[in-house]
Amino acid sequence: MNIQHILEQLLQAGTQKVESAKQSGDLGKYATGAAAGSVLGLLLGSKRGRSFGGSALQLGSVAAIGTLAWKVYQDYQAKQQAQPVATAAGAPRAMPSVPGFAALPAPQVELHSQAMLKAMIAAAKSDGHMDDRERSLVETELSGLDADAETRRWFEAELRRPVEPADVASASNSPEMAAEIYLASALVADDTTTMERAYLNELARQLKLDAGLKAALEAKAKAG
Repeated sequence: MNIQHILEQLLQAGTQKVESAKQSGDLGKYATGAAAGSVLGLLLGSKRGRSFGGSALQLGSVAAIGTLAWKVYQDYQAKQQAQPVATAAGAPRAMPSVPGFAALPAPQVELHSQAMLKAMIAAAKSDGHMDDRERSLVETELSGLDADAETRRWFEAELRRPVEPADVASASNSPEMAAEIYLASALVADDTTTMERAYLNELARQLKLDAGLKAALEAKAKAG
Protein backbone atom coordinates (compact mmCIF):
# COMPACT_ATOMS: atom_id res chain seq x y z
CA MET A 1 0.00 0.00 0.00
CA ASN A 2 1.33 3.46 -0.88
CA ILE A 3 -0.89 6.19 0.49
CA GLN A 4 1.75 8.86 -0.08
CA HIS A 5 1.71 8.10 -3.81
CA ILE A 6 -2.06 8.42 -4.17
CA LEU A 7 -2.21 11.58 -2.07
CA GLU A 8 0.55 13.10 -4.20
CA GLN A 9 -1.48 12.28 -7.33
CA LEU A 10 -4.60 13.89 -5.89
CA LEU A 11 -2.81 17.04 -4.76
CA GLN A 12 -0.94 17.43 -8.06
CA ALA A 13 -4.16 16.90 -10.00
CA GLY A 14 -5.78 19.53 -7.82
CA THR A 15 -3.07 22.07 -8.59
CA GLN A 16 -3.29 21.38 -12.33
CA LYS A 17 -7.09 21.63 -12.45
CA VAL A 18 -7.14 24.85 -10.45
CA GLU A 19 -4.55 26.44 -12.72
CA SER A 20 -6.43 25.28 -15.81
CA ALA A 21 -9.68 26.71 -14.43
CA LYS A 22 -7.96 30.01 -13.70
CA GLN A 23 -6.54 30.26 -17.21
CA SER A 24 -9.90 29.49 -18.80
CA GLY A 25 -11.71 31.94 -16.55
CA ASP A 26 -13.89 29.08 -15.28
CA LEU A 27 -12.73 29.05 -11.66
CA GLY A 28 -16.09 30.23 -10.33
CA LYS A 29 -17.95 27.38 -12.01
CA TYR A 30 -15.30 24.89 -10.91
CA ALA A 31 -15.44 26.01 -7.29
CA THR A 32 -19.20 25.89 -7.06
CA GLY A 33 -19.80 22.29 -7.95
CA ALA A 34 -18.48 21.37 -11.42
CA ALA A 35 -16.18 18.84 -9.76
CA ALA A 36 -18.71 17.68 -7.17
CA GLY A 37 -18.34 14.01 -6.34
CA SER A 38 -14.87 13.68 -7.85
CA VAL A 39 -11.88 12.70 -5.74
CA LEU A 40 -10.57 16.21 -6.17
CA GLY A 41 -13.94 17.65 -5.22
CA LEU A 42 -14.03 15.48 -2.13
CA LEU A 43 -10.57 16.39 -0.90
CA LEU A 44 -10.34 20.04 -1.89
CA GLY A 45 -13.86 21.05 -1.08
CA SER A 46 -15.29 22.10 -4.45
CA LYS A 47 -18.72 20.67 -3.64
CA ARG A 48 -19.17 23.28 -0.92
CA GLY A 49 -17.77 26.15 -3.00
CA ARG A 50 -14.50 27.02 -1.26
CA SER A 51 -12.36 29.55 -3.12
CA PHE A 52 -9.21 28.09 -4.66
CA GLY A 53 -7.25 31.32 -4.29
CA GLY A 54 -5.58 30.35 -1.03
CA SER A 55 -1.92 29.46 -1.30
CA ALA A 56 -2.35 26.53 1.09
CA LEU A 57 -4.73 24.76 -1.31
CA GLN A 58 -2.16 25.00 -4.10
CA LEU A 59 0.70 23.34 -2.23
CA GLY A 60 0.56 20.33 -4.52
CA SER A 61 2.45 17.79 -2.42
CA VAL A 62 2.38 15.86 0.83
CA ALA A 63 5.75 17.30 1.84
CA ALA A 64 4.53 20.86 1.26
CA ILE A 65 1.52 20.40 3.54
CA GLY A 66 3.62 18.63 6.17
CA THR A 67 6.34 21.26 6.04
CA LEU A 68 3.77 24.06 6.30
CA ALA A 69 2.17 22.48 9.36
CA TRP A 70 5.55 22.00 11.00
CA LYS A 71 6.49 25.62 10.23
CA VAL A 72 3.28 26.86 11.89
CA TYR A 73 4.05 24.65 14.88
CA GLN A 74 7.64 25.92 15.03
CA ASP A 75 6.54 29.56 14.87
CA TYR A 76 4.01 28.93 17.62
CA GLN A 77 6.68 27.18 19.67
CA ALA A 78 9.03 30.15 19.23
CA LYS A 79 6.35 32.51 20.51
CA GLN A 80 5.86 30.28 23.54
CA GLN A 81 9.60 30.28 24.12
CA ALA A 82 9.58 34.08 24.04
CA GLN A 83 7.34 33.82 27.09
CA PRO A 84 9.27 31.11 28.98
CA VAL A 85 7.59 28.99 31.60
CA ALA A 86 9.51 29.03 34.88
CA THR A 87 10.79 25.78 36.29
CA ALA A 88 10.65 24.95 39.97
CA ALA A 89 14.03 26.65 40.37
CA GLY A 90 12.76 29.79 38.66
CA ALA A 91 14.82 29.39 35.47
CA PRO A 92 13.23 29.51 31.98
CA ARG A 93 12.34 26.10 30.58
CA ALA A 94 13.66 25.52 27.06
CA MET A 95 11.19 24.40 24.41
CA PRO A 96 12.07 21.27 22.40
CA SER A 97 13.19 21.81 18.81
CA VAL A 98 11.24 20.64 15.76
CA PRO A 99 13.30 18.45 13.38
CA GLY A 100 11.26 19.28 10.27
CA PHE A 101 9.08 17.22 7.93
CA ALA A 102 11.82 16.92 5.29
CA ALA A 103 14.02 15.03 7.76
CA LEU A 104 11.56 12.15 8.19
CA PRO A 105 12.50 8.72 6.79
CA ALA A 106 10.25 7.30 4.05
CA PRO A 107 8.23 4.95 6.34
CA GLN A 108 7.29 7.86 8.61
CA VAL A 109 6.33 10.03 5.63
CA GLU A 110 4.00 7.22 4.55
CA LEU A 111 2.38 7.13 8.00
CA HIS A 112 1.98 10.90 7.96
CA SER A 113 0.50 10.75 4.45
CA GLN A 114 -2.01 8.14 5.58
CA ALA A 115 -2.97 10.28 8.56
CA MET A 116 -3.39 13.36 6.35
CA LEU A 117 -5.51 11.58 3.74
CA LYS A 118 -7.66 10.00 6.45
CA ALA A 119 -8.13 13.45 7.98
CA MET A 120 -9.07 15.00 4.63
CA ILE A 121 -11.64 12.31 3.89
CA ALA A 122 -13.23 12.66 7.33
CA ALA A 123 -13.29 16.46 7.08
CA ALA A 124 -14.91 16.28 3.65
CA LYS A 125 -17.64 14.05 5.08
CA SER A 126 -18.14 16.10 8.24
CA ASP A 127 -20.96 18.13 6.69
CA GLY A 128 -22.99 14.89 6.56
CA HIS A 129 -23.90 15.39 2.89
CA MET A 130 -21.91 12.68 1.13
CA ASP A 131 -24.43 10.20 -0.29
CA ASP A 132 -24.06 6.84 -2.05
CA ARG A 133 -24.06 8.46 -5.49
CA GLU A 134 -21.15 10.72 -4.56
CA ARG A 135 -19.25 7.82 -3.01
CA SER A 136 -19.76 5.82 -6.21
CA LEU A 137 -18.43 8.69 -8.32
CA VAL A 138 -15.39 9.03 -6.07
CA GLU A 139 -14.68 5.30 -6.27
CA THR A 140 -14.99 5.39 -10.06
CA GLU A 141 -12.49 8.21 -10.32
CA LEU A 142 -10.20 6.50 -7.83
CA SER A 143 -10.05 3.46 -10.12
CA GLY A 144 -8.39 5.66 -12.74
CA LEU A 145 -5.52 6.57 -10.44
CA ASP A 146 -2.28 4.64 -10.14
CA ALA A 147 -3.25 2.87 -6.93
CA ASP A 148 -2.88 -0.79 -6.04
CA ALA A 149 -5.82 -2.93 -4.90
CA GLU A 150 -4.90 -2.64 -1.21
CA THR A 151 -4.77 1.16 -1.39
CA ARG A 152 -8.14 1.29 -3.17
CA ARG A 153 -9.70 -0.93 -0.51
CA TRP A 154 -8.30 1.30 2.23
CA PHE A 155 -9.64 4.41 0.51
CA GLU A 156 -13.08 2.90 -0.05
CA ALA A 157 -13.22 1.76 3.58
CA GLU A 158 -12.43 5.30 4.72
CA LEU A 159 -15.21 6.68 2.53
CA ARG A 160 -17.69 4.41 4.33
CA ARG A 161 -16.29 4.84 7.83
CA PRO A 162 -18.40 6.94 10.24
CA VAL A 163 -16.90 10.36 10.90
CA GLU A 164 -15.21 10.13 14.29
CA PRO A 165 -12.78 12.88 15.34
CA ALA A 166 -11.25 10.55 17.94
CA ASP A 167 -10.45 7.98 15.24
CA VAL A 168 -8.75 10.64 13.09
CA ALA A 169 -6.82 12.00 16.06
CA SER A 170 -5.62 8.52 17.07
CA ALA A 171 -3.09 8.61 14.21
CA SER A 172 -1.20 11.42 15.95
CA ASN A 173 1.87 10.42 17.92
CA SER A 174 3.41 13.87 18.49
CA PRO A 175 2.41 17.54 18.68
CA GLU A 176 3.92 18.09 15.23
CA MET A 177 1.84 15.31 13.69
CA ALA A 178 -1.25 16.66 15.43
CA ALA A 179 -0.58 19.97 13.67
CA GLU A 180 -0.33 18.19 10.29
CA ILE A 181 -3.61 16.35 10.83
CA TYR A 182 -5.41 19.51 11.86
CA LEU A 183 -4.04 21.58 8.97
CA ALA A 184 -5.05 18.87 6.45
CA SER A 185 -8.54 18.89 7.99
CA ALA A 186 -8.81 22.69 8.00
CA LEU A 187 -7.84 22.78 4.31
CA VAL A 188 -10.95 20.74 3.52
CA ALA A 189 -13.63 21.54 6.12
CA ASP A 190 -15.75 24.67 5.79
CA ASP A 191 -15.60 26.25 9.22
CA THR A 192 -18.53 28.55 8.42
CA THR A 193 -21.02 25.67 8.62
CA THR A 194 -22.23 24.47 11.99
CA MET A 195 -21.47 20.78 11.49
CA GLU A 196 -17.99 21.28 10.09
CA ARG A 197 -17.09 23.90 12.71
CA ALA A 198 -18.19 21.48 15.42
CA TYR A 199 -16.13 18.72 13.81
CA LEU A 200 -12.98 20.85 13.73
CA ASN A 201 -13.46 21.94 17.33
CA GLU A 202 -13.84 18.36 18.51
CA LEU A 203 -10.88 17.22 16.41
CA ALA A 204 -8.71 19.93 17.96
CA ARG A 205 -9.83 18.77 21.41
CA GLN A 206 -9.00 15.16 20.61
CA LEU A 207 -5.59 16.23 19.23
CA LYS A 208 -5.01 18.28 22.41
CA LEU A 209 -4.11 21.39 20.41
CA ASP A 210 -3.58 24.65 22.27
CA ALA A 211 -6.09 27.30 21.27
CA GLY A 212 -3.35 29.52 19.88
CA LEU A 213 -1.89 26.78 17.68
CA LYS A 214 -5.37 25.81 16.49
CA ALA A 215 -6.04 29.40 15.44
CA ALA A 216 -2.67 29.68 13.70
CA LEU A 217 -3.27 26.50 11.68
CA GLU A 218 -6.74 27.67 10.64
CA ALA A 219 -5.35 31.07 9.59
CA LYS A 220 -2.70 29.37 7.47
CA ALA A 221 -5.30 27.15 5.80
CA LYS A 222 -7.27 30.25 4.80
CA ALA A 223 -4.25 32.35 3.78
CA GLY A 224 -4.43 33.85 0.32
